[in-house]
Amino acid sequence: MKSMLAATVAVAALSSAALAQDSFDLRFQSSDNSGTAAFEVQQAWAEHVGEMSDGRISVEMLPVGSIVEYNETLDAVGAGILDGHITDSSYFTGKDAAFALIGNPVGAYSSPEELRAFFDDGGGTELYNEILNPYGVQFIGPAAQTAESIPSAVPIDSVEDFDGVKMRAPEGMVQSAFAAAGASPVNLPQSEVFTSLDKGVISAADATTLATNHSMGLHDVAKHPIWPGFHSLPLNEVSISKSTWDEMSEEDRQLLTESVVWYADELAERISARDEEVAEELRAQGDVTIHSWGEDEKREFRQIAQDQWAEYAGRSESAQRVFDALTSYLTEQGLL
Repeated sequence: MKSMLAATVAVAALSSAALAQDSFDLRFQSSDNSGTAAFEVQQAWAEHVGEMSDGRISVEMLPVGSIVEYNETLDAVGAGILDGHITDSSYFTGKDAAFALIGNPVGAYSSPEELRAFFDDGGGTELYNEILNPYGVQFIGPAAQTAESIPSAVPIDSVEDFDGVKMRAPEGMVQSAFAAAGASPVNLPQSEVFTSLDKGVISAADATTLATNHSMGLHDVAKHPIWPGFHSLPLNEVSISKSTWDEMSEEDRQLLTESVVWYADELAERISARDEEVAEELRAQGDVTIHSWGEDEKREFRQIAQDQWAEYAGRSESAQRVFDALTSYLTEQGLL
C-alpha cells in the first residue's frame, strides 16, 4: 500500500511539473512608445498568443524604456531580465556591424513583403539565429512597417535630384548613403524636423512613415513627399530568450512562430492602411504633390547604398555573411 501511495504521489508530482513546464509567463519589451500604432498591434499580438495557447503562454507587452533602454534589450533578454523583445535590430550595431546589415540595409527593400521574403525564402532567419544565439537570444520571426517616406520641400523624382539637397539624416548607414547619392545630410533630432523644414534650414528629411509624418504636421511645410518609401525599412524582430525557447515543446515553438506571422501581417496591414488614408487626404488637399519613384530609380539608389553595405560588411565576419546572403538574394530577385 505504501509503495502504491508513493508511486501515485510521484506520478502526481511529475504531472504537476509537466504542467508547470507547459505554462509560460513572459515579459517582452518593445522599442515603440505606448500609444503608437505599432505598440497597439504588439499588445494585440500578446493577447493573440494567450488565445492561441488557451492561456498557457501569457505575454506582458511593455513599451520602450520600461525595464531597460531601447538599445539594451538584447543583453537583457540574454540575461533573463526580459523574456523577449520586439525591436529594430539595427539598435545593436555597436556590438556587431551584422546588426546594421540585417536590421536596416538602406535601400534594400520597398515593402514589408520584400523584407520578410529574405528571411523566409533567402535564408535570413537561419543566418540571424546563428548571429543571435551566442547572445542567448532566439529569433522567432520578422515583421516590418511600411517603408519610411521622405518629406521634402522640393520635388525629388530621381537620385540626381538629391544633388545638393540639404536634408536631415541620422548618423550611420542612412547618412552615408544619402551623401553618396549627392545630398548634404545633417544631424537633427526628430523634434527639430518641422521647425528646420519651416525655416528652410533643410529641404528634406529622413523621418518616418507617411502617416506619422503627417501627424507631426510635416506636410504643412514639406509639400513634396516621396511615397511609397524605398530608403529605410527596418526589420522589426520578435525574439525570445533562447533558454525559454529550448524549454518549450515543438508545438509551442510552432505556435509562437505562427503568432509572429499573424503579428507581421497585422502590423503591415494596419500601418499601410493609415498611410493610404493619409495619401488620399493629401491628394484631396490639392497643395501637396506625392512623388512616387519607379523601379529603375529605386534600383539606382540600391546600387549606391550597396557601397555602404560593403563598407559595413568589412567590419566583421558575421557582417560579411549577411552581406553575401542579402546581395545574393536581391540579385536573384532582380532587385540589384
